[in-house]
Parts: sequence; structure tokens; C-alpha cells
Amino acid sequence: MRGMSVITWKTMIVTLTKDLILISRDQDVVPYRSRVKEYAVKIKMGLVNQTKLITAASELVRNMLKYASGGEALIEVVSRGRDNGIRLTFSDKGPGISDIDLAMKDGYSTGKSLGLGLPGTRRLVNEFNIISEVGKGTKVVIVKWSNG
Repeated sequence: MRGMSVITWKTMIVTLTKDLILISRDQDVVPYRSRVKEYAVKIKMGLVNQTKLITAASELVRNMLKYASGGEALIEVVSRGRDNGIRLTFSDKGPGISDIDLAMKDGYSTGKSLGLGLPGTRRLVNEFNIISEVGKGTKVVIVKWSNG
């Protein structure tokens, strides 16, 4: 195989539409959920996938309020070839998560909840990414494809 090169194609995701929403109080949650639903309907996402996406979004936006007193929530309609989806990015400047692996385990909670938030959210979506730095904040990005 000397002299041969292998080319790997990565599928490019293109943002078609986006909307940045500031979340600073509980009253921001319902309008945010409605906006996510509008975007999902616009790309003809099925009802089951809409429900999964909105449930995940609700959990993450409430976590942002509870642990970081709010932040920014970006809603994007994205395309990957023929597939359309919704990408949601939650960014806060809260205390951060010291042990992401532990936080992603079912049953773990720093609050008085069941601890199903982050791992449950991961199961509801097609793509899940979390980056956190103690003292600086947390960023969670999820994607739900309309056919996935």
C-alpha cells in the first residue's frame, strides 16, 4: 500500500437558520420551548422527535437556570446532506461541572433531583456534547435529526 493515500470525507453540517435567546428567569422557558417547536415544525420533524427534542431542551434550559442563573440558548436549523435537524447550544458562565463522567451517570445529582437530566437528555437526541470548566461555565450542544 506504499504510495497510496486514503481520503476520508467528513459530512459537513451547514447552518440554515439561527436564533439566539437569552435565558435569565423561569418565565423564559415556555417561550424558548415554543421557539424550538416552531423550528422543528418548519423542518417537518415528526411529533415523536419533536417531543424528544423539546423534552431535552427543557431539561437543559432548566439546568442552566438552576445551576448557572441562566445563559444563552442558540437554536439552529442545520443540514447534513439531505438530512435536516435542530442543533441547540446552551452556554452559561456558571460554576461548571467538576466531573463530567460522574454527572453523566444515571442517578447522580448535586441537587435534590433524580439525577436523570444529562444522561436522560443524551438518550433523547442523536448527538450530545458537553464541555465544562470549573469556575468558567458549561456548554452543551445537542442535535436532533428530523428522521432520527
